[in-house]
Amino acid sequence: MMTTVTSKGQVTIPKQLRDLFHIKPYDKVDFRQEGDKIVLSPVKTLLELRGSVPPKENSNFEQEREVAKKSVGKRVAGEME
Repeated sequence: MMTTVTSKGQVTIPKQLRDLFHIKPYDKVDFRQEGDKIVLSPVKTLLELRGSVPPKENSNFEQEREVAKKSVGKRVAGEME
């Protein structure tokens, strides 16, 4: 699929590709160089990744959250061992 670069350096991602890769308005995309090519990839946010990893068997979400909060609090306070 071919598209044109505007005078401002902008391009339009063809609708077929936006639909295929679920790219919506205001989504983030990443450009990177691979040899002599430019590769564009959609960037997933933490919110979009939510729920993509199943919890451990017999895990307690609230307890794990409290442990994580305490750990972050200690790190911010400079109390890590």
